[in-house]
Amino acid sequence: MRPIRDTIALDKARQLILDAAVPVDRVERVPLPEADGRVVAVEIASAGDVPPFDRAAMDGYAVRAEDTFGAGRHAPKTLECIEKVLTGGVPTREVGPGQCAEIATGAPMPRGADAVVMVEETERAGDDADVQVFTPVYPKQNVGRRGADIATGQTITRPGDVMNPARVGAAAAAGVAEVAVYAKPRIAILSTGNEIVEPGRPLGPGQIYDINRFTLAAVIARHGGIPVPAPAAPDDIDELGTAVDACLAEDMVVFSGGSSVGERDLILDVLQRKGTVAFHGVAVKPGKPTVFGLIGGTPVLGMPGYPTSCLSNAYLLLVPFLRRLARLPDYQPQSLHLPVSQRIVSTTGRHQFYTVRIVDGLAVPAFKQSGDITSMSLADGYIEIPAETDIVEKGEVVEVRLF
Repeated sequence: MRPIRDTIALDKARQLILDAAVPVDRVERVPLPEADGRVVAVEIASAGDVPPFDRAAMDGYAVRAEDTFGAGRHAPKTLECIEKVLTGGVPTREVGPGQCAEIATGAPMPRGADAVVMVEETERAGDDADVQVFTPVYPKQNVGRRGADIATGQTITRPGDVMNPARVGAAAAAGVAEVAVYAKPRIAILSTGNEIVEPGRPLGPGQIYDINRFTLAAVIARHGGIPVPAPAAPDDIDELGTAVDACLAEDMVVFSGGSSVGERDLILDVLQRKGTVAFHGVAVKPGKPTVFGLIGGTPVLGMPGYPTSCLSNAYLLLVPFLRRLARLPDYQPQSLHLPVSQRIVSTTGRHQFYTVRIVDGLAVPAFKQSGDITSMSLADGYIEIPAETDIVEKGEVVEVRLF
């Protein structure tokens, strides 16, 4: 046994990890329907005007504004309707004095017309060509001007922008079919332990199903990475070293298990043999036996084997690192400020990640043990209790960060 005698503060551990994060510089092109959530690598500029023509902003009649001046409910102006212009169509006649054209929202404005009277402000008897106009309009009223949305050459997105539905829509409006984005970082996930079994297979004596590979993969996929699961490695330093070597081609390696102090916890040995160790042991509960280092320039994060410890440290340490690799903005989880339902006693000197459920406006403790995944799955979020705080009194308002 090799007890962890020296731990570092959570903030220091997070900073050491972030300092080792080199944003991915690989660029790839993706079809526009797949661009949402991706980070733009090359500026997108519009090759044309949007809209590409003056268009009606309302259903009604395209008119010469001066022909409507003085119109009122009791003294309407009468105009001759010379044609109907629908979306996708092209007007064929020019609107002259005393004339108008029936027009649909989004349809191109005919020559000669400079405004649109809403259909609600008009009256027309059947197929009669005459249209009565009951309100005046001013030039350009109810008209969407060419290039009013996006002008030719205008920047739509810049490098570093994260594509969202609105930016996808702007790119589509400009006729863009593909977007150059930064590649997602590839994160190798390596579970360790003789007791680990793939879900779906029968368990033997003393065996458990691999939980962490799947929770880590979900976290990685949600925060801009591509999980690359590797076959589970046994508790043998040579085999573990070989398994690590096979993962080093990825942007990062995340271990699960083997980071603690037992004789079969070998991640520290592998790191010391193949690379450098930045820290081993974080003053956080759960999740103290966490190790971080570099092997040949590839960051390696060794997470505790207990599911709650592993997943909580994924939120606290892996997510900030991963988002920096992926060039994504810092994660800002939705949070609520609620009173706790009961007194919580924490461990002085260790920053605590404490799961809670939200019941009737209260933060109700959900943490059981670091080995119980239901400490997380039955919770709505978590609170963080600073290392210098030993008691959170009943009724004290805390910040609940939602999962």
